[in-house]
Amino acid sequence: MGIFRNSEFKTEAAVILILTAVFSVTAALLRPLAVLFPVIFGSCVFALLYCSAKRRYKRMEKLTGDIDKILHGRKEVRIDDNLEGELSILQNELSKMLMILNDQNDKLKNEKKFLSDSIADISHQLRTPLTSINLILSLLHEPDTTEEKRLELLQKLSQLIGRTDYLINVLLKISKIDAGTVTFEKQQIKVRTLIEKAIEPLEVALELKDQTVITRFSDESFTGDLAWTTEAVANIIKNCHEHTPPGGTITIEAENTPIYTQFSIHDSGSGIDQDDLAHIFERFYKGKNSSDNSFGIGLAFAQTIITGQGGTIKASNGRNGGAQFTIRFYKQTV
Repeated sequence: MGIFRNSEFKTEAAVILILTAVFSVTAALLRPLAVLFPVIFGSCVFALLYCSAKRRYKRMEKLTGDIDKILHGRKEVRIDDNLEGELSILQNELSKMLMILNDQNDKLKNEKKFLSDSIADISHQLRTPLTSINLILSLLHEPDTTEEKRLELLQKLSQLIGRTDYLINVLLKISKIDAGTVTFEKQQIKVRTLIEKAIEPLEVALELKDQTVITRFSDESFTGDLAWTTEAVANIIKNCHEHTPPGGTITIEAENTPIYTQFSIHDSGSGIDQDDLAHIFERFYKGKNSSDNSFGIGLAFAQTIITGQGGTIKASNGRNGGAQFTIRFYKQTV
């Protein structure tokens, strides 16, 4: 039987048998009939030890069997035990460990699926501009291409290369944040300084569409990383700029509360379709009003930066129309 191969049981049984034999010999020397008492007592103790060890051995066999099933993919097997005792404690601790391992395994599977989907999306997103670039290059090599057409093709080529470079840079930055290799600085930032830096690279584009940026804030500030947050806000303003008609406005407001610093960016465009609101921050998601040049990555990038610093961002439609993005950076409390 398996129980007799257990070294602990054999040791305990040997001690009981030796003690029983010693007491029996001693009792026989002192009084012959007294030998029955230690023999009976020793037999009872041995029987109790055997039953206890057998019961524990069966529980251990079940435990090892359950662990083996779990290792072979049976997640529905439970090994926790509500009883008391050292073995029950071991079972409960193993149950906790297996729950953690299963959770980590699920996360790894989800990350693997996300990585696979992301690679497929990136491949799809890059294929379109690269195909266009190859087509333009072949047209540039045509001997009958006029100088005017050549300049037009070169301008398109420059735009495509710029868009492709933007996509690759954004994806690299997102992957760094996802991998946890980015350390966000914690510095006191004036909202005014942040907005000025975010608008600066968009000034020419805003002017060409005769769009006005209206700011309504005073001396509000928050704790965060200026460079990264500027990128996030710039992407949001860029999105508002693209969906606001010529002559429209983009309004940026800020306020301080005891709990958080909030600033909102509101445009005078057509707003966000209700079907798109739930997916607006998903990577590579393109809403119904998206332009053909959109990659569907800018808002996802902005959300990654803001949430990576413990902030929140929400998209909605304003009361009088237009899209509205509300950003909050929470203050640390002691």
